[in-house]
Amino acid sequence: MRIKKITDALGTKVYTDSGDYFGEIEEANLCENKIDGWRIKVGGSVLSLIGGAKGVIIPHQFVKAINDIFIINKAALPSPDSDLEDIQDDLV
Repeated sequence: MRIKKITDALGTKVYTDSGDYFGEIEEANLCENKIDGWRIKVGGSVLSLIGGAKGVIIPHQFVKAINDIFIINKAALPSPDSDLEDIQDDLV
C-alpha cells in the first residue's frame, strides 16, 4: 500500500462513478486529524446542476477511490430537480 500526502491530491481530477467529469480537488477539510471532506472546483456538465457556485464540499464518505483520479459516488451530486435557490436562501 502506497501512502500519499494530502498535498499530492490537490489538483487531482474528480469523476463520478458513472464516468462524468466533476472537477478538481482544491483543498482537504480536516477534523480531528482525519479527512472530513474535499473542496472541489466544479467543472464540466455539473456546473449546470449547482447554479452559480464555483465549487462544492463533498464529504469523504462519498469518495469511492483515490489514486491518479478521485471517483465519487453520484449520490453526492444534487439532483437536477432539487431547488438549490431555496437551500441557499435558508443559509443566508
